[in-house]
Amino acid sequence: MKNRDIIVEAGSKVLRSTPRKLNLVADLVRNKKVSFANVQLRFCEKKAAGFIMKVLNSAIANAQNNYGLNIDNLYIKEILIGKSLTLRRVYPKAMGRANRM
Repeated sequence: MKNRDIIVEAGSKVLRSTPRKLNLVADLVRNKKVSFANVQLRFCEKKAAGFIMKVLNSAIANAQNNYGLNIDNLYIKEILIGKSLTLRRVYPKAMGRANRM
């Protein structure tokens, strides 16, 4: 039987955080084992760590349920973070008008 690598993916489309803040936390766990990354994210005090931890737990669940993989053998190959949708906010102006920020 051939030894092949299985790639498990998980993602999130819209997060209420900037890519710059998410990348600071993602740099902590890139190319690390999943067990180590889980501990790092659990004790990281940044809000973005919670977002990344949810996606990581989703990937772990996908690996277990869809492929029957053991958690101890998993590692994070890559984390991709890009620009997403922005929240449209308004700035109040004179005479009841409003402008977008």
